[in-house]
Amino acid sequence: MLYAHGGGMILGDLDAYDTLLSWYVAHSRVPFLSVDYRLAPEATGTMLAEDVFAGLTWLTDHAHELAVDTGRIAVMGDSGGGAPAAATAILARDRHIPLARQILVYPMLDDRNQGPDPAREPFLTWTYDDNHTAWKAVLGDTFDTADVSPIAAPARLTDFTGLAPAYIDTGDLDIFRDEDIAYAAHLAAAGVPVELHVHPGVPHGWDRLAPQSGAARRAFADRIRTLAAL
Repeated sequence: MLYAHGGGMILGDLDAYDTLLSWYVAHSRVPFLSVDYRLAPEATGTMLAEDVFAGLTWLTDHAHELAVDTGRIAVMGDSGGGAPAAATAILARDRHIPLARQILVYPMLDDRNQGPDPAREPFLTWTYDDNHTAWKAVLGDTFDTADVSPIAAPARLTDFTGLAPAYIDTGDLDIFRDEDIAYAAHLAAAGVPVELHVHPGVPHGWDRLAPQSGAARRAFADRIRTLAAL
């Protein structure tokens, strides 16, 4: 499993994910390779996804010495890591690199998601202001224009055919809920197998904030089942 960590594409590092990824490995028995991709605003546009894709090509090129079956390599990302992870799946399709699955955990996919929802606003752990700041850092002068590449913001994709099968989960009180549901719908409409979970009553990152909650336990169980199926 190739992993892209969260942090809105402006924060986060590998060390912050050691415990979580070690837990995934222990419970799924699937090895992980986490990519230390560059962050915005120092890196912008498609550079973040290209870093994660470079991890995929490195893993593919070294598969034999690592005893990795190239037919079972997948990509996974959470929150801000969901964008370069989903974009890596797009690049893998376009550049003819086999990819078994894409696992997107409350992924940040659409730079156009800037309109506040008053009903959800009191419960947000990632706010619309946070979202604006992050996407502006990633996209720079192309922010809010028609020039945004789907390799930077995967929701901009128009052709979803041939992408890797997807698992997506999100919280009902997450500002990413609607863009995640829409992305799953586009994948399904293109004939891509999709498993989508929308967990009611929980905000962005609920699984890390309350790991013993029922919603977190259900989400972790579904992710482990999906990982183990590789």
